[in-house]
Amino acid sequence: MNRDWIATARTLSEALPYMQRYAGATVVIKLGGHAMGSDDAMRGFARDVVLMRQVGLNPVVVHGGGPMINEMLDKLNIKSEFVNGKRVTDQATMDVVEMVLSGQVNNRLVQAICEEGGKAVGLSGKDARLVICEQADPAMGFVGKPVAVDPTVLRDLHAADAIPVIAPLGMGRNGETFNMNGDTAAGAIAGALKADRLLLLTDVEGVKDKSGEVLTEIDPKIIPDLIADGTIAGGMIPKTETALAAMNDGVRAVVILDGRAPNACLLELFTDHGAGSLIRKPKS
Repeated sequence: MNRDWIATARTLSEALPYMQRYAGATVVIKLGGHAMGSDDAMRGFARDVVLMRQVGLNPVVVHGGGPMINEMLDKLNIKSEFVNGKRVTDQATMDVVEMVLSGQVNNRLVQAICEEGGKAVGLSGKDARLVICEQADPAMGFVGKPVAVDPTVLRDLHAADAIPVIAPLGMGRNGETFNMNGDTAAGAIAGALKADRLLLLTDVEGVKDKSGEVLTEIDPKIIPDLIADGTIAGGMIPKTETALAAMNDGVRAVVILDGRAPNACLLELFTDHGAGSLIRKPKS
């Protein structure tokens, strides 16, 4: 018998206890970076999400779209101002952000999941007042921070065997549209759902120590110290801060993992070795 067949069967058999453990669990996945960069990567991610739903998980996908927004702004010759390296989102920019996130990117991901046999439903944080935002900084324009999340519509979609796919846009209390950081939006939604797992897909292997080795498991209590001593730096700081905020809101554990790796989510959820940095309280 072909050894590859035997290895495949063994992998499926070894995944059984993990499938049983996550049956009925809610898993929020923030998709961005490489996993959105090609049709093949998108198809692979979509297939993994459909498999999760098939074996009893309740996945929620929150996506980004920064490179696509930049490309569209360039095409439309809309110039941007920057404050401390961050784009100011004026009304013209916000119109493009909404068009790209809710239109182009969200529809593409919904279609990919449906083509793999899933039942995906696209929405943004504005739909059903899912995410209410306040302005994060007046100097940044229509950049919002989530202040209230009502996950009722997401629970209804799961009850209908559907997979929610969410663009990181929120509604202001006066009806404004705000653009949210994708990680922040995913963390707030995961907290409102009391998710079992929040998976933050990125373009690095995980949180690394000062020697460059991936920290496979991190006690959340030491994260402030790792930031203070420079072990966690740059773009990993907001991701780990999102992890802490989500766990404070009731998320059981957060994983920062490499979205470039094929089947990264399945490796993390259904195998012994995982695929990134697991942040959770130590078992007592």
